[in-house]
Amino acid sequence: MCLAIPGKVLSISGGDQMTRMGRIDFSGIIKQASLAYVPEAVVGDYVIVHVGFALSKVDELEAQKVFEYLRQMGELGELEEKSP
Repeated sequence: MCLAIPGKVLSISGGDQMTRMGRIDFSGIIKQASLAYVPEAVVGDYVIVHVGFALSKVDELEAQKVFEYLRQMGELGELEEKSP
């Protein structure tokens, strides 16, 4: 299943809008995502990420609610790296 997941921006790299990348914390799982579509995002913001691209900002309370729902549904496993 492909879901858009909220995550917290931990750091930002890249020199211009199209190459901005963020280290995103998805409730303890850290991944990289493009921030090209959310140029207003700063460290500490929560963003909605789908297939490696942050699509919009979301407030922290809403992000925490989504993570709780995903935990209850057992859907957070898709974020973890699969062992070969």
